[in-house]
Amino acid sequence: MGLCDEVRQSCAAVAATASSVTIDVDRLGEVGPGPEPVLDAARHYLDGSREAVAAYLLTLGAINFGSGWFPTLRKRPGCSGYYTVAWALADHFRFEGPWSTADLRALDTATVAGVLDQDQDHELMALYARALNDLGSFLGERSALDAVEAAGGSAERLARQLAAGMPFFEDPGFYKRAQIVPNDLALAGVADFSDLDRLTIFADNLVPHVLRVDGVLRYAPSLAARIDAGELLEPGVEEREIRACAVHACELIAPQLRVVPRVLDTWLWNRGQDARYKALPRHRTRTVWY
Repeated sequence: MGLCDEVRQSCAAVAATASSVTIDVDRLGEVGPGPEPVLDAARHYLDGSREAVAAYLLTLGAINFGSGWFPTLRKRPGCSGYYTVAWALADHFRFEGPWSTADLRALDTATVAGVLDQDQDHELMALYARALNDLGSFLGERSALDAVEAAGGSAERLARQLAAGMPFFEDPGFYKRAQIVPNDLALAGVADFSDLDRLTIFADNLVPHVLRVDGVLRYAPSLAARIDAGELLEPGVEEREIRACAVHACELIAPQLRVVPRVLDTWLWNRGQDARYKALPRHRTRTVWY
């Protein structure tokens, strides 16, 4: 079974038996189209060589997690946690250039914190350093483009290789971060994948939140109350139900809108930047998966 089919099957099974999250099929039509997916050229590093941009996106992909800690980060003005990290890393690439694979393997917490303008005792910085060390080991003597091209033009194969090669990408049933890397590489124009549209949505905490606000997902009262109160949600059954029901709901919505799930994901994620959605708490789980 391919990675994407595995995600679809797993999430459908969780959604069918979920006790804390349900999909309101009568509200699926509440989701509408959005702008074409693009990467923000100011807050991402997209203006370098093809090799440098690929290196940036693999490096960003390695640390594209931590939403459960984002409220505790020192953010750039007007930026979310994700954009704070993406932009700080982009500036490093613009002014200092990419890290070599040897550099990646040797990075420590203090160096990572300095690049991202965060306190070095922040728990997330140690996790980021470990993730970047793992990326250096995964690449070995290969360049970023070498690693991408080893997938033979398959987004699904690249996602599988990332998940098999780095512990923080191994997210069975979702593979959010492993899937978003080839999507970002394609959006940046540095790689082509024949099966890009097989990708599912990238199950995090924002897309389910948008679906909840729009009435597509409904949470059990006790779960909703804890999220609304800003309590951290522990990794486990409830958190997996939220993500799985979001994936499965989007599999139902995408054909109605005649769009592939990865594009639908961008529509929903961008919608989540609006004040209406930011005004309400989303679930926060401290995890390396998103």
